[in-house]
Amino acid sequence: GFTDPMVDTNTFLLIAGLLLLIGIIASSLTVRLGLPFLLLFLGVGMLAGEDGVGGIPFDNFDLAFLVGNLALAVILLDGGMRTKRSTFRAALWPSVTLATAGVILTATGVGLFATWLLGVDLRYGLLLGAIVGSTDAAAVFNLLRNSGIRLNERVGGTLEIESGANDPMAILLVVIMIELLTGSAQFTPGALLQLVLLQFLLGGLIGVFGGWVLVGLLKRLHLAEGLYAILIVSFGLVVFAGVNRLGGSGFLAVYLLGLVVGNAKTKPPESVSQIMDGLAWLSQAGMFLILGLLVSPANMFDNALAAVSIAAFLMLFARPLAVILCLLPFRFRWQERWYISWVGLRGAVPIILAVYPVMSGLENSQLLFDITFAVVLVSLLIQGSTVPVVARLLNVLIPAPPAPTNRHPLLNEADLSLEVDEFVVQPNAPVLSPFFNANQNDSANPQCVALIRDKRPMDVDGAIKFKAGDRVWMLLHSEDVDDVAAQFSGQKQQGMLTAQNFYGEFVIRPEALVDDLVKSYGIAMAPAEQRLTVAELLQQRLGKHPVEGDRIRLGGLRLTIRQMDGDTILAIGLKLGSHKNPQ
Repeated sequence: GFTDPMVDTNTFLLIAGLLLLIGIIASSLTVRLGLPFLLLFLGVGMLAGEDGVGGIPFDNFDLAFLVGNLALAVILLDGGMRTKRSTFRAALWPSVTLATAGVILTATGVGLFATWLLGVDLRYGLLLGAIVGSTDAAAVFNLLRNSGIRLNERVGGTLEIESGANDPMAILLVVIMIELLTGSAQFTPGALLQLVLLQFLLGGLIGVFGGWVLVGLLKRLHLAEGLYAILIVSFGLVVFAGVNRLGGSGFLAVYLLGLVVGNAKTKPPESVSQIMDGLAWLSQAGMFLILGLLVSPANMFDNALAAVSIAAFLMLFARPLAVILCLLPFRFRWQERWYISWVGLRGAVPIILAVYPVMSGLENSQLLFDITFAVVLVSLLIQGSTVPVVARLLNVLIPAPPAPTNRHPLLNEADLSLEVDEFVVQPNAPVLSPFFNANQNDSANPQCVALIRDKRPMDVDGAIKFKAGDRVWMLLHSEDVDDVAAQFSGQKQQGMLTAQNFYGEFVIRPEALVDDLVKSYGIAMAPAEQRLTVAELLQQRLGKHPVEGDRIRLGGLRLTIRQMDGDTILAIGLKLGSHKNPQ
């Protein structure tokens, strides 16, 4: 712990507050530089530590382990609440494959390389492989959501769900390797299988059941608004710790609990999501600060060459090979496979796993910890800062749809959800058409409730004629928000190049017949397919869970799914004369 007896409570709180404050203020700089803010908190912790300018002596691995587990539980809970059910359906099996077989393949590859490079016992090499074998939920959630890019649901979902679900396998491998090294292991193949099943089954079942219980509680309890987020977090921690005590995976349980709560018909209000976001952010910052304090940069630099070599092997060989093998049975384009392999970010999870051997009193455990820390730094610095750049290079982005500037939910019930949304009228927006009237006497029509023009409120009682730059507040049903946002956006005209290149020049209805399409463009195709609707053809060729941005070729035409609702295709883009293979 803090070894200086003069460090009292106030000094500790002062230091903790200052470190957080410095990190928060400096995080705006990391956004401008395109670096992950998690890296900054690791850096602040290292600078404040024993070898840095702060000179704070901190070596309490038990406290770091406790804080790390607590923080990860909150981060996974928040991540689960933000994962949509449609994303889960589209990305479940590829994610599960990566979270199990992918972790084993990555750990084995890195383990063999580390054994050869460091000249250590094979068990030590494999232990290091197991420690850095899993991706980190905190880093993946943070970077994918804050980097300003939009991936299709299958790619983004695979990365997020994999990072939420791969901790059980990594922890299991680490525990097995430590027991083999300490000589206390008595594993038979049957016992190993039982251990794996217990981790996943207990975690999965209790997580989902706990989610239903929590949704029921949220429906029935009437609390002060600020308490709902605290209820969710405390319930999540009870499930997390309870499942761990029973021998299951608390990480998996708390992620699934969040998924059930976030996708319930009566979701927690937006204010609760914002508080959860703040708690997850604080958890990430606190966890990376403490882990930064724990490391000794001097020791890390002693092993820098070995660590960088292992990190390079992990990023360029072990992870890509594991991803390509695991995703072979699934429908991904090659660019998407390369992207998933690149965004295998390492973060807090490997560092916390590297604390296991230290706490077990394993010899050389400090070496494992230092190398792991350096691997995480390299991963965050190189992979973390290039998440958007590589997405553009590999062409895996899809155009972001228009959205309100602010959303304010009013009513959130199973059969009725209302919200007031703020829009800024863009030049060339459809609402500027002389034929558009926001307040027609039509119950299905969205209602304009406020309008600010040139910093002055305008009358909204009669027919409204909008001007570019107006700030408008509309009362809407939640399901109508996307359609109304498109009316206020000039994106169709202004961003025609990107939207047109991606989706095509025309929008066709899903119920349009393939027969009419192929006759219009003189395309020859199988009679069985010709009798289908365009939506049925896409479903047939793309499989069970297509996502927005999925494409097929039809002669010289390219059909791209433009809008989805669950597994139902709502709109399809048609691009003419597309001779390049989009798959």
